[in-house]
Amino acid sequence: MEKWDGYIFISGATGGIGKAFAKRCIQEGNLFLTGRSEAKLASLKEELLCKFPARQIDYFACDLTDEKSRAEIFSYIESKGYDFSMLCNVAGVDTQKAFEKYTQSKIVYQCRVNLESVLSVTKFILERRTPGFKIVTIGSISAVYPMPYFAIYSATKKALESFFSSLRVELREEGVKVTVVEPGGVYTRPDIIKDIKGQGLWGKLSAKTPAYIAEKSIRAVKRNKRVYRPGFWNKFIATVPRILPLGLRMRFIARRWKKLEKDAF
Repeated sequence: MEKWDGYIFISGATGGIGKAFAKRCIQEGNLFLTGRSEAKLASLKEELLCKFPARQIDYFACDLTDEKSRAEIFSYIESKGYDFSMLCNVAGVDTQKAFEKYTQSKIVYQCRVNLESVLSVTKFILERRTPGFKIVTIGSISAVYPMPYFAIYSATKKALESFFSSLRVELREEGVKVTVVEPGGVYTRPDIIKDIKGQGLWGKLSAKTPAYIAEKSIRAVKRNKRVYRPGFWNKFIATVPRILPLGLRMRFIARRWKKLEKDAF
């Protein structure tokens, strides 16, 4: 069996996908968890230790959009002398509405959560990696095409795919495995579950459970897949519709998303 030395860092650990990653990754090794709520992190630690009492679990509450808060978590990790066998970039924000309805602060917030913070955390953890280091980053199937009414989200997720594909090549000779996971809908918050149901058959075919995403993501990074799209339907919509002109695809997407708005954060 493969040995995992060092901690596994999971951002967004108290969210639906992040919690599933924590439950899956504790089977591999010790965990370092972060999220915005210290109370939720403490509760998750207690839950995990009930099943895996021999594991080491540490956590630090952090607003990853804030440079000062990131500096505090980095300082804490340095003071503990932790190193890491794996990084799971899970934290993200899925605001969905017409760009004209955004405020300046919302633009900055979404870009910082989905892109800036991910790159900042990745740089820091990379400098403290153990041999055989792995990176899993949760992107989105929305990275496949530009998405009107979901424009910032799809653009930031595409940027993640581009960045980590490049990083994968840079670190190949050092044995680092890098995978971007691009799921469709995931059954997490009640508003997301409602949206999935509202999409009818399309949503049902695309959506997966958080546990499914976590399990398949770990398998994908062990195989060092560059991009992994969970489920046949998501692989299908990422490839086959490309035969259609981009303008036609974007008009279809606009009709689907124009009636939906989501601003959960």
